[in-house]
Amino acid sequence: MTVAPVGTSSAPPRPQARPEIELTPKGNFEKVLMGIFIAVPLLAVVAAVPFAWGWGLGWTDLAIMFVFYAISGLGVTVGYHRHFTHGSFKAKRPLRIAMAIAGGLSIEMSVIDWVAVHRRHHKYSDQENDPHSPWRFGTDWRALTKGLYWAHMGWLFDSARTSPDKFCPDLVADKDMKKISRFFPGLVAISLLLPAALDGLITMSWWGVLTGFFWGSLVRISLLHHVTWSINSICHVMGEEEFEARDKSRNVWWLAIPSFGESWHNLHHADPTCARHGVLKGQLDSSARTIWAFEKLGWAWDVRWPNADRLASKQIS
Repeated sequence: MTVAPVGTSSAPPRPQARPEIELTPKGNFEKVLMGIFIAVPLLAVVAAVPFAWGWGLGWTDLAIMFVFYAISGLGVTVGYHRHFTHGSFKAKRPLRIAMAIAGGLSIEMSVIDWVAVHRRHHKYSDQENDPHSPWRFGTDWRALTKGLYWAHMGWLFDSARTSPDKFCPDLVADKDMKKISRFFPGLVAISLLLPAALDGLITMSWWGVLTGFFWGSLVRISLLHHVTWSINSICHVMGEEEFEARDKSRNVWWLAIPSFGESWHNLHHADPTCARHGVLKGQLDSSARTIWAFEKLGWAWDVRWPNADRLASKQIS
């Protein structure tokens, strides 16, 4: 594994608002809510080991946690990311709606806000105005340590919001996506309460409600959040560089399974619209396999699968 070079150069200038970005302020209440949704699930993960030691975890809890992790995670990777942000494939309207709802269950952002931030990230990747580059404060080890925290979760508390009107006018004009984005608080409630309700109904017990909420909601949400944020932080600092990209994106193999193939991040930044990120032998990419299934079922088409000539031109020999 290689690590992106760290030097002693001074920090780059702090990102400034530009006309094409049109950053708008976030309210204090929104920041408090964001802090709660980060801290509480994280505390649940810290408590998970002693809670599970002999009495706090059952097969029902595991099944519900796995199913909701897969639905919400693939909603982000296949839906929010590869379809809505990069247009890696076209999808029928019911699938588009389902993917937007599934992504909302991750409690990361509404589909419109998520896409706006990610398109801005690609436009300015690891440069000024990238919303979450770990190289924001400089390249020496102290600055990079601070930058890793910023890229992982610190940027969520930034006082500015990326303008959807500038970065995803296509989704702003989409009536379905506008409705689903407005319903984001409802999706948050469903994501938190449905696992508990299902566990309680399956076990016919209030204990099942409690463990379902703990594992299927809190632990699942925290794990998914930190895996997603690791793509922003870890995958821009360490790992393998196998394709030429204009930024410091890297491939991190040990995140491939929990991230559904998103951690093959170097290829993604070298060829952003490609529907498959793990293009080399042995690179597991379950998001690409899901898109393949959608294509076979006739729900998706015009899939931008890897092009051998294009990959060869970008691959580092």
